Amino acid sequence: MIETVFRCDDLPRADRFDFWREQMTQLLAPMEMSSDHTGDFKGEVRILEFGAASVWPTKFREMNFRRTPKLIRQSDPELYHFSFIQEGNLQVSQSRQEAAHRAQGLYVVDTSRPFDCLAFGGPPGGVGLEIPKALIPVPHDRIDRLLAQPIPAREGVGALLTGFLARLAADRGSYGPSDGPRLGTVLIDLAAALLAQAVEADDALPPETRRHTLALRVQSFIQRNLSDPELSPATIAAAHHISVGYLHRLFRARDTTVSAWIRQQRLDRVRRDLTDPGLHIVPIHELAARWGFAHPAVFSRAFRAAYGMPPSDYRHLALVSGAPGVTPRRPARTDSRPSAPPTAPVTS
Repeated sequence: MIETVFRCDDLPRADRFDFWREQMTQLLAPMEMSSDHTGDFKGEVRILEFGAASVWPTKFREMNFRRTPKLIRQSDPELYHFSFIQEGNLQVSQSRQEAAHRAQGLYVVDTSRPFDCLAFGGPPGGVGLEIPKALIPVPHDRIDRLLAQPIPAREGVGALLTGFLARLAADRGSYGPSDGPRLGTVLIDLAAALLAQAVEADDALPPETRRHTLALRVQSFIQRNLSDPELSPATIAAAHHISVGYLHRLFRARDTTVSAWIRQQRLDRVRRDLTDPGLHIVPIHELAARWGFAHPAVFSRAFRAAYGMPPSDYRHLALVSGAPGVTPRRPARTDSRPSAPPTAPVTS
């Protein structure tokens, strides 16, 4: 993964806004920019490149962006730019459509069309996502009706995408060069699935994208329901209107089984709780039960097999060392197939 960072806070105040405008024009696309805060402007952008997709954690002072027909003729990167707003307010217009967006909002604009974006009511901050239009298989004329409009971001595929963006923005320095293309594939699949769902064009998606998105939805469902001891392949399949056999095929393609993936997710949650000083007086069997382990003996055997020691020893070492966790000993892989790309994080 390649990361580029630029900020203007350390520059003389008189130079900050001009620097910001120049950098944004070079990195994104030519735009007209104005602000009532040019005398004390502050802003920071990080650009994380994940293959063909790029993620933009951004925060800046209130201002106005305009992309005009003249500037489009000057230069057009031909991108869809998604914006997940985490704080602040934006008024966005494109293709004769206009909408106000607030915290936890999500929208998309097309760099090939004029748009106007006004940030107001406090410094906005959030995470942008840029994807070449050519990589989105949904008909562009159908996406046009979504431009600048609110896209559901708190449920379904929208929640997966925004949760994944927030995770990528927060995990600074956690990814290496080899992770970029895999994570980019996840981002592009989620963005395409979200747009297809919004315009009822799921049939336009390649089968691989539909399978990948379904797998991410299933994994997110499992993570949200780990505390339920009755969670099973049958209940998971029923919740997603697929057969149990198809569910098993989804996980075999990721070099695991449904039950093994559930067990590892539960073990990881208990492991993290064992390293939390605030939970040191909670009995281990209660922590295990919170994450769906109904039988203490079964949990203890599974934990020892996964991490090389009993959970009581793991807790003791973690709390005595004062570290946030103990490096576990994981069982060696039994084959040479590559592991699956990281999954999208849980969103509430």
